[in-house]
Amino acid sequence: MAEDIKNVNVEEEEDIITLEFDDDTAVDCYVLGTFELNDKEYIALEPEDGTDDVYIYGYKQISDEEFEIIEIESEEEFDAAAAEFDAIMAEE
Repeated sequence: MAEDIKNVNVEEEEDIITLEFDDDTAVDCYVLGTFELNDKEYIALEPEDGTDDVYIYGYKQISDEEFEIIEIESEEEFDAAAAEFDAIMAEE
């Protein structure tokens, strides 16, 4: 599980999200997609830094142009979301 997110900026034309963390670091991420598990939505993000990392967060659509990224607090929930993402990627 990652540090707390302080701010999120979106560049829609490229589907890039900039995550700004409490320690003032920022990471640009590609949006890999959203998926649902147990009536909750999640978003998968890949950092532009060239690593194989994938960040998974809760996702809530507020309006057509606005959404919220939610820190996953429970290790059990995070593990389940990560396993679901892995299963989706294995199908593709």
